[in-house]
Amino acid sequence: MQKPNFKTTGLLAKEANLVAGTKISLKYHEPPEARKPSASSPWRLFVFKGEDMLETIELHTRSCWLLGKAEQVVDIALGHPSSSQQHAVIQFRHIQKTVEDELGIQQKKGKVKPYIIDLDSTNGTELNGKPVEASRYVELRDKDILTFGGSEREYVIMLPPKEA
Repeated sequence: MQKPNFKTTGLLAKEANLVAGTKISLKYHEPPEARKPSASSPWRLFVFKGEDMLETIELHTRSCWLLGKAEQVVDIALGHPSSSQQHAVIQFRHIQKTVEDELGIQQKKGKVKPYIIDLDSTNGTELNGKPVEASRYVELRDKDILTFGGSEREYVIMLPPKEA
């Protein structure tokens, strides 16, 4: 008689990652520091092909944006054949750092910032013309340009100009 094997197999975790009604398993889960950006920081993503602006996406409405070809699960569809099913994620994260005031008292200050993470895509993600290392968060800044795979489309992340 064989003894029972109670070791973990990962099957329950894989099942938990399945999207309802599909056989698609999500590659990404939000980290604990995920936060929706405040309405006072209305980040936007402008999609360009050459000189033509194709679309504007209001990023401040949610904490996480999945980009890729799998239209059943992605938030932003990348139509180019060189993009992966689940290519990359724009993730807003609440990052804290400790600062010391003039009296030497340490306080934690936090800010919600956007990051890009490439999900081990086949043809990669570029930030301002440089490859983004797979599976690593890279902070996005105002006017950064993202490209995915071999697509000519450029995705420009911006904050609106401050009113005087």
